[in-house]
Amino acid sequence: MDEPDTAISTNSQQARKRDGSAKSSHDIQRQTSDLDRQRSIRSKILEEHQDVPYGEDVRNQTFISRWLTESNIAKAFQGKPTPVSRTLLVGNCIPPSTEDDICDQKFPNNRIISSKYTAWNFIPKNLFEQFRRIANFYFLCIGIIQLFLEDTPVSPATSILPLIFVVSVTAVKQGYEDYLRHRADDDVNNRPAFIARDGKLVEVRSQDITVGDLVYVTNNEGFPCDLVMLSSSDEEGQCYITTANLDGETNLKIHCCIPESKHLKSVEGISNLCSSIECEQPSADLYRFIGRANIFSTDSSGNSTKVQQPLGPEHMLLRGARLKNTEFIFGCAVYTGQQTKMALNSKFTSAKFSTVEKSMNFFLIVFLVILMFETTLLVVLKNIYERNISWPWYLPPQKPINFRNVLQDLLSFLVLLNYVIPISLYVTLEMQKFFGSMFFAWDLEMYDFTSDIPAKVNTSDLNEELGQVEYLFTDKTGTLTENDMQFRQCSINGTRYSEVGGMLCELSDMQRDTQPLTLSQYTPDMMAFVEVLVLCHTINVHKNPAAREDEPPEYQSSSPDEKALAEACRRLGVTFLGTRGERMIFRIKNEDISYRLLHVLEFDATRKCMSVIVRNPKGEILLLCKGAESTLLPNVISGDADSTLQHVDDFAMAGLRTLVIANKRLSEEELQDCEKQLHKARTAMVKREEKVSRAYSVMEQDLHVLGATGVEDRLQDGVQETIASLRVAGIKVWVLTGDKMETAVNISHSCGHFKRGMHELHLVQQKNKQQCERTITDLLKEIRRDDLLQCALVVDGMSLKYALSTHRQELYTLCSLCTAVLCCRMSPIQKALVVKLVKSGPDHPVTAAIGDGANDVSMIQEAEVGIGIYGKEGRQAVRCSDFAFARFRFLQRALLVHGHYYYYRVATLSKYFFYKNVAFITPQLYFAFWSRYSGQSFYESMYLASYNIFLTSLCPILIYGMFEKHCDEKTLMDDPTLYRLITRNARLSMKEFVTWNLLGYWQSLVFFFGTYFLLQPNAVVHSSMETMDVFCMGVLCYIVIIIAVNLKLSLETHYWTWITHFSLWSTFIGFVGFILFYSSFPMPLTGQTYMYWVVMRVMGSVTSWLIILLLTIAALMPDLLLKLYKNTWGIDKSYIKKVSKKAPRSSVIAPDIQSQQYRHVEMMPIEPETTRRNNQLTTSL
Repeated sequence: MDEPDTAISTNSQQARKRDGSAKSSHDIQRQTSDLDRQRSIRSKILEEHQDVPYGEDVRNQTFISRWLTESNIAKAFQGKPTPVSRTLLVGNCIPPSTEDDICDQKFPNNRIISSKYTAWNFIPKNLFEQFRRIANFYFLCIGIIQLFLEDTPVSPATSILPLIFVVSVTAVKQGYEDYLRHRADDDVNNRPAFIARDGKLVEVRSQDITVGDLVYVTNNEGFPCDLVMLSSSDEEGQCYITTANLDGETNLKIHCCIPESKHLKSVEGISNLCSSIECEQPSADLYRFIGRANIFSTDSSGNSTKVQQPLGPEHMLLRGARLKNTEFIFGCAVYTGQQTKMALNSKFTSAKFSTVEKSMNFFLIVFLVILMFETTLLVVLKNIYERNISWPWYLPPQKPINFRNVLQDLLSFLVLLNYVIPISLYVTLEMQKFFGSMFFAWDLEMYDFTSDIPAKVNTSDLNEELGQVEYLFTDKTGTLTENDMQFRQCSINGTRYSEVGGMLCELSDMQRDTQPLTLSQYTPDMMAFVEVLVLCHTINVHKNPAAREDEPPEYQSSSPDEKALAEACRRLGVTFLGTRGERMIFRIKNEDISYRLLHVLEFDATRKCMSVIVRNPKGEILLLCKGAESTLLPNVISGDADSTLQHVDDFAMAGLRTLVIANKRLSEEELQDCEKQLHKARTAMVKREEKVSRAYSVMEQDLHVLGATGVEDRLQDGVQETIASLRVAGIKVWVLTGDKMETAVNISHSCGHFKRGMHELHLVQQKNKQQCERTITDLLKEIRRDDLLQCALVVDGMSLKYALSTHRQELYTLCSLCTAVLCCRMSPIQKALVVKLVKSGPDHPVTAAIGDGANDVSMIQEAEVGIGIYGKEGRQAVRCSDFAFARFRFLQRALLVHGHYYYYRVATLSKYFFYKNVAFITPQLYFAFWSRYSGQSFYESMYLASYNIFLTSLCPILIYGMFEKHCDEKTLMDDPTLYRLITRNARLSMKEFVTWNLLGYWQSLVFFFGTYFLLQPNAVVHSSMETMDVFCMGVLCYIVIIIAVNLKLSLETHYWTWITHFSLWSTFIGFVGFILFYSSFPMPLTGQTYMYWVVMRVMGSVTSWLIILLLTIAALMPDLLLKLYKNTWGIDKSYIKKVSKKAPRSSVIAPDIQSQQYRHVEMMPIEPETTRRNNQLTTSL
């Protein structure tokens, strides 16, 4: 029997409300009859499947399916769409009560499929994807036309062979990549896993796990699917996990199980658990899970009871995470296979297109229009010509003018001229981008030795877009700053203190420290303040077993602020020792004090605060709270709120991050009311987050303010120089942060975002849309009064809300007139809206966004170029970005050097492809006039095919696209103004496009008419008095074209290495060998016997060599003159400093596949960046 691909579980609605009255005997008998019927069904099904492979693993799946079908419980739901939630049976155990309405729902098995193709669909699916491209589809149509054309002018192989080559190369590349994905999938899917079945552990393959299975995981193992934790080896029902593979966070996280199942530590015990889990359908959010567990139990009298417990992210163990410091856990599989959160996140694909790619698509359409015009013109002229001449007697009878004959002529000319479209453009461009992205990752100047993190390219399709950035949107915390928090100052009951040597010192009005205070000198208000700091957090304490007894524990937290405050308390003499069960323990004066943790009110972006409810040793119930002043101070009813607010502003002006500290005493009645509200909100299946946040906000009212804290987050190295350099390069820098305005403004000044002398404009604290409109109008008037005034705009989140809703254009105009813009107190979605506002402006500028946290993901995905920083807030930004590196200062090199090179190479490559095809195929158009529109081909068919495949599309241009350096790195770094020369797609503008193609048309005139007139009339070029025919003329013209277009690329090359020389000369040698070989033998199979010995006849004449020399010089003369003009007076005069041939090698970093580490290699062409920055430039700015 085949293994089933899906396991069928159940989905239940909410239980019907009971009126509490006793059940009638009829109801009891009916339920007993139903249970007996279900038992008989189970026995019958299990007997039918005793010999099923993998035993109970598949038998239970079959049983659940048949049980649902034969009991007819789900008939009412058949044919309905998938519900918003799912219900699964834990361990596939039937609940003792069927009062819930259950519907069957098919869930996928646990097979992971990251591959794109299978052996059966690879060819059709890959071909379908490739022929969606304009060029590929175009040549497919041309090939089909040639096959069915009655009298095709050239062999169908001239179109089909290049198409087959391009499609085959792409298919082999994609097929090999998919083969590697298949191997990785098989390795994961066939890993052994253990399932608890009928009181024993059964080993199965990971792919055979189904929803509802009880999975057993041991220490240091990864979780095979998304599990709800049921029990663990820990007495408190907790476990430690690391999620480095999911979000990059290396700190250990504590997860817990529900109280009703934490005591089930044996296989027999967990197998006897009778429970169901209701949860939301799969989503990609790693930090969100809404569900509830229904635990069924039966007492001695046979009455069943059901207990509901809320399930949240703390109960969820995700695939990709790993169990640490815990002997084992039991979990119930809720999401399997492609529905796990890890799989859903891996499905994200970027839909971004570079500026160059958009231009190329436009140019392809232009050439298609030109092609249709040329073919139509030839058809019209042919019919006019044939109707005005005396038809020769030796030709077949003249064809009448009808639709069929006109279409035949149109398609014939279309076949002759179709090579104006560069078929190999896409495949060459893909290879160039793929290999070029390696230099980005290998650049040691962008390698952070401290964290051992190299640069990374997630999307090579956007390499050249790094050279087009006009607006940069950056986060502040962790991007401009280190995100390494250090406690500096605090305010307690209206008095300011600073930390000096592990003690608090009161600050006087003159900002001088007074006598330090020891812990024994703390007032009750100070002790209450420290009490909140040491208990109000979600810190995990990790104690190294090999550490000394007196060595302090290590704090791990997802919030650097919490860690900084806990470490400050430890220096002050109050050490948090950790959480043991429901007890939070800290040590003060060598005495361990234990508080009972009742509830944790988690932080969320709406409330901007977090709280804990604890019971102290005296039995008092306290709510301890910390958060933003904008949230807490309006809820304060006691304490020195005015002084606290003043001190918060002072801290912010000093560049410190601030938090307000408050507490509140609760009575037993208030606690019970709070618990009821929390339980109702946490067990809700619809809008749970909103209801929980609303319940938290109700509890965090009527607070007593204790004070505030000031934590320092220092700038990263090189931030000032980087921002100054980017501004000189013409890139406008906007800072988007969630911090309060004063802190953000101070950081903007210190990092050079706001320069000295800038006039600050404020669009803050707007109360309504009308006020916001008036303020924007006044600010615009103020700017326009002085055109030379440099302005810096500060906007807060509330004002931005009004401005984006009704005054988008006015806001965009105001921001575009400012030199620097700072947006503070922003939500993540507002960051994305600001990026969208700019990128959708009238000029459609190219935007880049850089950040390090999950709150930056939205703006990173919205911008054309998304850049992630390997920060201390996880790896969400890195995973969703296009490029990533460890430090903000690397952005300067990424844009000014790599971006400049990438764009220059790709732009030249694109122009060259269109130019070379114009120069090659336009002589065919001229020949159509001279051949009286006969449809005769000027070139031999194999020459047509080889031109676009081998002679002009691989070695020379591909090597150019990988290694060309028109200017050395030091010049690009020291003179950021060079970046301005390439923005706005300057190297691929319509002017550049027309210039290159006019040169191509000029060369086509030289190639055809030069050859034509030098060989007319019946010129004798051999000593044997033999004249050249039309085939000799075509070969001679072909030779000149190959030489000229490759020398044209040589004129554009500034960086000559042995690889460049090898590619050029090997192309010439290969070309000569090819034409000599092809002309040495008659080709009866292809019918091209007329080319036999033609090349030898041409090359055997001295006149031919003279013609090749003269026509090559004449063809390239305008290029030489234009280049001389540009280098002397034109735009290229800034690039006079060329890189020398003997440029120093750069030490780059390359991945070692075997050891998964990095090794140093010597590689061209990246030179090392000078360690000295341009200090004069920074000082002047």
